[in-house]
Amino acid sequence: MTAPHLDTVLLDLDGTLVDSADGILGSLRAALAERGLPEPAAGLGRELLGPPMYVTLPPLFGADEAAAIVGVYRRIYAESGWLRSTPYEGIDAMLRELVARGLRIAVATSKQEAAARLIVEKQGWAGLIEDVCGDTPDAARPTKESVIGEALSRLGSTHAVMVGDRRYDVAGAHRNGLGCIGAGWGYAEPGELIDAGASAVCATPADLVRHLGLPPVSLD
Repeated sequence: MTAPHLDTVLLDLDGTLVDSADGILGSLRAALAERGLPEPAAGLGRELLGPPMYVTLPPLFGADEAAAIVGVYRRIYAESGWLRSTPYEGIDAMLRELVARGLRIAVATSKQEAAARLIVEKQGWAGLIEDVCGDTPDAARPTKESVIGEALSRLGSTHAVMVGDRRYDVAGAHRNGLGCIGAGWGYAEPGELIDAGASAVCATPADLVRHLGLPPVSLD
């Protein structure tokens, strides 16, 4: 879907707008330490970035212990982890160009919605991003499909595209009848996004603007 048929761009947060790996994995390490647990033998890798912790941790620690870890992780992340999120190069310009071209932009993330809003506000994007949709404390939106569905409902959009860096973004978009463009600068493994069915993978935020048929504009 290109510019003449597009009114909304949904953007993932972690691995798409911001590099938040240090804050997420650092908070998880701190939570494990507080619980007196060692890291998994394979370590804490990028495969944990994307889906909710209550999905990724049970296979590693068991359901009961995972629930306890998630509770500690959320407290630590809310205290300091969310502050360790750095915008990728070119994101500010990309957001401003999309808005300048008349598109609505919104965040659709599996992160807790409250934390996602804090990150968006801290980066100064609240005036550019129309809405931030994420998971709830009681896991009412446990999949990317449910997050994207809620975002579309809030926005009333029928002409949208998803942009994300993991296969979960692609699957969630497709289940809502949307195409998905891969953010190649994020956390995906080589080939992950194309194998999942992304319509394209863009190497940089500027490439994404060009792919949408939106050449960079001067915002001076």
